[in-house]
Amino acid sequence: MSDTQSPSPTDWMIYILRCRDGSLYTGITKDFKRRLDQHQKGLASRFTRARLPVVKVYEELGFDHSGALKREVAIKRLSRLEKVELIKKA
Repeated sequence: MSDTQSPSPTDWMIYILRCRDGSLYTGITKDFKRRLDQHQKGLASRFTRARLPVVKVYEELGFDHSGALKREVAIKRLSRLEKVELIKKA
């Protein structure tokens, strides 16, 4: 991207991380590499801080901010089994 281009409004992504204890964490970001680094350093969320290390097991790309928030909520409402099935289908 050149200095004159603005970021696309559909740059948001949803991700699911698997934590050391097997738990799943769902989040959104525009910069996954930076956000994963924050998670690994214990700076992103209290949930993952206590369950390090984490590994990305799922992602969905191409959302605007509002769409990403709505999808994140929808995924968080899924049961663990439904989340596991979502991850398997990816």
